[in-house]
Formats: sequence, structure tokens, C-alpha cells
Amino acid sequence: SPVPLQYNYEVRRAIERFSSKAYAPTLSYAFYYFPMIEEELTRAGLPVELRAMAVIESGLNPLAVSRAGAKGLWQFMPSTGKEYGLEINSMVDERCNPLLATRAACKYLKNMYDAYGDWTLAIASYNCGPGNVNKAITRSGGDPRSYKGSFWDVYDRLPTETRSYVPLFMGATYAFAYHRA
Repeated sequence: SPVPLQYNYEVRRAIERFSSKAYAPTLSYAFYYFPMIEEELTRAGLPVELRAMAVIESGLNPLAVSRAGAKGLWQFMPSTGKEYGLEINSMVDERCNPLLATRAACKYLKNMYDAYGDWTLAIASYNCGPGNVNKAITRSGGDPRSYKGSFWDVYDRLPTETRSYVPLFMGATYAFAYHRA
């Protein structure tokens, strides 16, 4: 995989979480949404493993809404959705359109990978934003413009929620790839 997948205590807990019976409905949604997501990721030249992010973000529910106002399969905030080409107004909210939101997520992830050169940092930035990732890099003694490390190198400097986000991504990737086992 182009996305470096670790195996540690946090990832193991995430695998157990996504392998539980509670996630069986999400697995059934994966049979519906993953082919479309994989096609868009492939078209954008991105790793198909990134499909697992939609599981973490929304449980593959295109109508999911967070307390903070994020919406859709990929949980875009209104400003980020608009920045990546989604129409959001009183009549239309394209964050809830699985195909258009997936295309916007692909653009976002491609931009973040281009900025960091590391998938774990690009994934972390999806959760907490590039500003927080840049702060974590700076606090770790690096320069965000030329940083060559990974998520695990700045782990202790990231927001608490983001520290669990990348292991959740890795756990979901394993669990959904090997769900039959």
C-alpha cells in the first residue's frame, strides 16, 4: 500500500472496533459505496485505501451531520466544501451527494499529499486541518514546508482526536479489507 499501515495497540483496538457486530450495517453500506469511492480515488490517482476515511467520517451515511456542522459521507464543513467546489445554499447541499463529495475529498487529499508528501499527515490534516498539522510539525522542531516525517513523528503534538484518527483509519482499512477472515 502507498499508505504506510502500522500495527500497534491503537490500530489493534481500531481493528477490533470495526470488526465488531456493531459495524455490520456499515459493512453492508461498503458494498454499495466502496465501488464508487474506489473509482473516484483511482481516477484521481489516489490510493484506494483512502476509502476507509468515509467509514470513520460518517459510517458511510451520506446524510450524516456532526455537532460541529460537518455533513455528508466525507463530513465537510460548509467552508471547506465550498472551497473544494461543492454548492451549499438554502436549496442545495452537495456535501450530501456521495459522488460530488467524494470528488471534493479526492481534491482535498491530493492537495494535502502534495503539501506533506506523506499519506499519514494528509489523513491527519483531513481531521484537524493543515494548520494544526503545521503547528504540530513546528512544535516538533520541523519546518512544514520541507518536513519529511510522518504522523507518528508528530503524534504527541497533534490534537487528541487526531491522534486516534489515523489509527482508526488503519484499523478500518484492515477490518474492511479482511472482514471475511
